[in-house]
Amino acid sequence: MNYNILSYLIYGCITIYIIWHVGSVFHKNGRVFILQLFQGNEAMTDTTNNILLLAYYLFNIGYAVLQFSYWETVTGVNSLVSSISVKAGTLILILAVMHYCNLALIYFLSHVNNHFITHKNIQS
Repeated sequence: MNYNILSYLIYGCITIYIIWHVGSVFHKNGRVFILQLFQGNEAMTDTTNNILLLAYYLFNIGYAVLQFSYWETVTGVNSLVSSISVKAGTLILILAVMHYCNLALIYFLSHVNNHFITHKNIQS
């Protein structure tokens, strides 16, 4: 039996589910933070949120497809489980780091934006 094809199929299914689920949760819950960043402008918020979701999908699907070219030969069930878990774990780690970087960026931008609005209101 060719374990590489089986590992590709299992990894592909796991990756598609993780990317889709995490993307939909971030898209739904992140709208509140982006809405605050854009001071209630819903059209700009929805457009930005959709662009971020598209970029998220493209980046992660590209990474997942790229991982197929670096896959080592799978010789048995032990190496199948090991290779799938390492690849899926790396994907989850990258998603977590990206999520925290995005949260930090939105936090920083909202504080700069609030400081700018407060400073502008004080001078008026």
